Amino acid sequence: MYRGKKIYDKITKFIKLSAIWVIKILFAPRHFKVNIFKSTWYAIIGGFMPDQVALYNLNMKNRKEYLSEFDWYKSRYINEPYNFILNNKLVCTDILKQYINVADIFVVKQKGKITSTDNKVKTYEDIIKEIKRRGYAFIKPNNMGKGTGVERFTYENKKFYVDAKEVSEEELINILKKRNDYHICEGVKQSKYLNKLYDKTTNTIRLVTLRNPKTNEFEVYSAVQRIGTKETIPVDNGSRGGLTAKIDIETGILTSAKCIQRTVDFDVHPDSKNPIKGVKIPNWNKIKKEMLDLANKFPYLYFIAWDILLTEEGIYIIEANTSSGVNILQLWGGERNKGLGDFYRYHHIIKK
Repeated sequence: MYRGKKIYDKITKFIKLSAIWVIKILFAPRHFKVNIFKSTWYAIIGGFMPDQVALYNLNMKNRKEYLSEFDWYKSRYINEPYNFILNNKLVCTDILKQYINVADIFVVKQKGKITSTDNKVKTYEDIIKEIKRRGYAFIKPNNMGKGTGVERFTYENKKFYVDAKEVSEEELINILKKRNDYHICEGVKQSKYLNKLYDKTTNTIRLVTLRNPKTNEFEVYSAVQRIGTKETIPVDNGSRGGLTAKIDIETGILTSAKCIQRTVDFDVHPDSKNPIKGVKIPNWNKIKKEMLDLANKFPYLYFIAWDILLTEEGIYIIEANTSSGVNILQLWGGERNKGLGDFYRYHHIIKK
């Protein structure tokens, strides 16, 4: 029985990864011009997306320095059989709120039905009342990532806005009716430090904690500050054109920002004109300690990629992920022959 399930799981995993390779890699959307024969070749031999071929300036020599998109998809199984805890945003939030601040989810719509933890929000009119009371909130799909489908609802001066667009109450209700399988969470006010970078998007830190195979202890492996732009409002995701600045793990100081869709460096923000390079994150050492303490609450996990929002009251966890996209980690050079690559090898994600 157990052997049969193991074989079934392996076959299912192979089918899923094969479909991902075709849809998400071979036919991935392109932001760079790449020769179709070259992009197909690197998809076949290494699992690289067309954009990665351009972004990393891949050739037959340096391709062995980089982790590919397919390596990332395979890494989502490192935490098996507990990866579902982080993949399911609703379950993850319920678990995390025992230990740290999270954005309160006050309504869930699934299979056409509206529910809430206190059973008070039952209708679209109830949702409208909650948005009015809270001032602003975010609607997010239950099972999608990379900022896809995320919108900000704001109620200000007796007017409703979806992101930056003014809508009537009736239009907002229609949006809520048409969409399905989503949750709505409170809007959390980010810190002054983040507002100085760019105040029109929620700007999160992606911090990666991994369990060192030698010591079996969690460590902070890498961290980046994500920063939105006018094109990505209300989110900061690099997959939508947001900026990413590397954080010096020891000092908490930001580098110039880069973008996974353009080969340009930004010492200052293109829209706010405020500095990025050289800015220091407040209370960085305290943040690292808190995140390691939090990671250690999960002794059955090996890899956690945290999305952290800094507020004046402290840390809020926006999401915890069972893997991290490799693009934002490799903008400053390949990771295949560094610590992350060694970690992947230990967990049989890559061979050499």
